[in-house]
Amino acid sequence: MDLGLADKGVVVLASSGGIGKGVATEFAREGAKVMLFARSEEKLAEAADAIADETGNRPVFTVGDITSKADVEGAVNRAAAEFGNLWALFNNTGGPPAGKFEQFDDETWQSAFELTMLGYVRAIRAALPHMKKGGGGRIINNTSVSTKQAIDGLLLSNVFRSGLVGLGKSLARELGPDGILVNTVGPGRIDTERIEQLDTIWADQKGISYEDQRKDSEASIPLGCYGAPADFGRIVTFLGSQANAYLTGQNILIDGALVEAY
Repeated sequence: MDLGLADKGVVVLASSGGIGKGVATEFAREGAKVMLFARSEEKLAEAADAIADETGNRPVFTVGDITSKADVEGAVNRAAAEFGNLWALFNNTGGPPAGKFEQFDDETWQSAFELTMLGYVRAIRAALPHMKKGGGGRIINNTSVSTKQAIDGLLLSNVFRSGLVGLGKSLARELGPDGILVNTVGPGRIDTERIEQLDTIWADQKGISYEDQRKDSEASIPLGCYGAPADFGRIVTFLGSQANAYLTGQNILIDGALVEAY
């Protein structure tokens, strides 16, 4: 299937590793012009080299922080200028601190909001003029399976990730007439550094080894294993392609059937 992504401008946030790098790799594999964005220049350069080696299509990158309005807008606008178009935006970020309600003060709540939601809003705001000028586009917001089932100990993520579902559904209706499709995706246990960190925390809380924690977690997944970033990336790439012409306003879990849909 031709996804119609050749020479299409794509911005992938938080893409120096993990899920973001997996998504960027699959867009590059389909011939898209990809802009990486993250805080570490060293890691971005390594990611760009790895993607070029694997796909033959080298991304460019911008160093910045998703909580900085100027950094986010600069990356989006630079991509549109360098590529001559902006077709797709994959909003992605690391998670806020783990913990329970009574552990968090106002400052922590505000920081979590800026990390997990406001950065997405700013990226979308910057992208829309370019997408409308080009006659359409695709926006995919990354969240979590917690949008369907709250995860104990991840209160901040549970709250703000769920809010992004409302954002996606609202934007899908508002932007449909402009040919811009908007979807939300929720990763389950995708094998990334973030999941390794959470497994380590949960193993310590249970008083078991990391290996036993991971084994127990894999046993809870009907497919019996963690997903790879590439598994996640291929689905996002389809959603961000011209081949996806009618799927919008949806919240899709990519979790190996870990969480029951309802």
